[in-house]
Amino acid sequence: MKGTQHLTGHRRRGPGRVLGLLLALVTAIGLTSTTALAAPGHTVTSPVAAPRVLSPVSAVAAMQPSWNLGNTLDAIPDETSWGNPPVTKSLFDTIRSQGFRSVRIPVTWSGHQSSTAPYTIDATWMTRVKQVVDWALSDGLYVVINVHHDSWQWIATMPTDHDNVLARFKATWTQIASTFRDAPRRLLFESNNEPQFNNTTDAQGSQYNNELNTAFHTVVRQTGGNNATRLLVLPSLGCTASQERMDPLVSEIDSLKDPNLVATVHYYGWYPFSVNIAGGTQFDATSQKDMSDTFTRIRNTLTARKIPVYMGEYGLLNYPDYHHPARVEQGEALKYFEMLGYEARTTGVTTALWDAFNFLNRTTLQWREPELINQIKSSWTTRSGTASSDRIFLAKSSAITAKTLTVNPNGLSFRGLWQGSKRLSPGQDYTVSGNQLTLTASALTRLAGNRAYGTNATIEARFSRGVPWQIYVTTYDTPVLSDAGGSTNGLSIPTRFRGDRLATMESRYADGSTAGNTSWTPYQEFNGAFSPDYPGNALTLTPDYLNALRDGAQATLTFHFWSGATVTYRVTKSGNSVTGTVG
Repeated sequence: MKGTQHLTGHRRRGPGRVLGLLLALVTAIGLTSTTALAAPGHTVTSPVAAPRVLSPVSAVAAMQPSWNLGNTLDAIPDETSWGNPPVTKSLFDTIRSQGFRSVRIPVTWSGHQSSTAPYTIDATWMTRVKQVVDWALSDGLYVVINVHHDSWQWIATMPTDHDNVLARFKATWTQIASTFRDAPRRLLFESNNEPQFNNTTDAQGSQYNNELNTAFHTVVRQTGGNNATRLLVLPSLGCTASQERMDPLVSEIDSLKDPNLVATVHYYGWYPFSVNIAGGTQFDATSQKDMSDTFTRIRNTLTARKIPVYMGEYGLLNYPDYHHPARVEQGEALKYFEMLGYEARTTGVTTALWDAFNFLNRTTLQWREPELINQIKSSWTTRSGTASSDRIFLAKSSAITAKTLTVNPNGLSFRGLWQGSKRLSPGQDYTVSGNQLTLTASALTRLAGNRAYGTNATIEARFSRGVPWQIYVTTYDTPVLSDAGGSTNGLSIPTRFRGDRLATMESRYADGSTAGNTSWTPYQEFNGAFSPDYPGNALTLTPDYLNALRDGAQATLTFHFWSGATVTYRVTKSGNSVTGTVG
């Protein structure tokens, strides 16, 4: 998603050309002569000096960290259609106060625009978009606006409706650029969100994407004003950071010969882990390699060539999701966000957290999960230590014994364990051998207390920097499921979880083949095929899963829990009826 060469990048320019660009940038920066562009939280004033002009690389770096106003102006058909309240100025006040330096404001235009020439955007909608953008700019934030869900609503038909799509795309950006031509340089334009084109290969799709990026560049620059040197954000096909999709973007950036370009890509992690499918329950070596390989490609392809990179979206798919139980275990998610912050920082990538409603409650303006956002914030500046798990499970039916976790200091020093303000005693409460942290049976007995099911105590491992690693001492017994009956509209299995938490569900027929709506793996998608209902003491099988079962064939389900316990269950569909029996 970004592609840019900075002012003194690998293309050599004569001194006159450089001076002209500098003067143009001073004009375009949109600040008074007494106020220089400064990092958020700092004001630089001078009654004499002209404002300091940041190179494209420095300007994008000054945008770190960034945040997405997701599912709002990009919602279909209107701003509140996807459950978020109308945007207010106080929202941006909050984002700025929380340390963010920029915001991405995705905008879907199609529902507010004529679908035929001259493709006029509704004036009321344009006024509302401008109001929201102006609020963010007035807080000193950098702002990115784009063409968002239009990408799949009408732009995707370009292979079969080339001329009309191109004309509409140009008309859309002509109107946007004209509206914002005098906005300060802290406003960036992004060509097209996650470009996609129906029934095309990667090579064909990249050609269409490059054609749109060129048209976007030409249209914006021709509108003049501050748009003559405004930073323009160009996406790879799908905003994907694969080599075969970033290479055409680099070629496109080179061909435009414009220093004020930014590349953009998105990252949501190794797919099986991101949605919890195919047994991807942990941020394991495979998931870590996917992340490190992605940032290595970004470094080698873009940032090493002085092309600034704005990662316009990052996160985990549907995490956190406050309409359903968390599909990714919290400790595993914390490890993911900790490493992503480190990789982005060392690669020189500015990252924009995708927040559809998941992280910030737009009504109360409070973070929904403080521990999660604290980990994300910490990753902007330093590493944090983690461990192999954030839970120690103690079977209530067994005597308590010592338990060991693997500590991952991530280059830091381990300082010890605490319960609140009380430090646990080394040697007596725990021992450390290499990266193995062992809590003694006596310490766990004390921490477990009356051994009620669930979390009995919370302790934390502290390191020389970063946020502490929370460890939840948890009492459990193997969950108990009961027989159930229902229909293909859903089956609710009565379940006593007894302090345990569900990790995944494996589903097979008697011949060993996969049973369920995900045919390529027996480990079905969390919340897609099954979902725990902890307050309701039930496990739910979804209509999508049940309707995919073969009629009359019995499916054997194995529920895997985070304690390591497994429970077998059998499900048979007969017409629209479904029965479940304990294995």
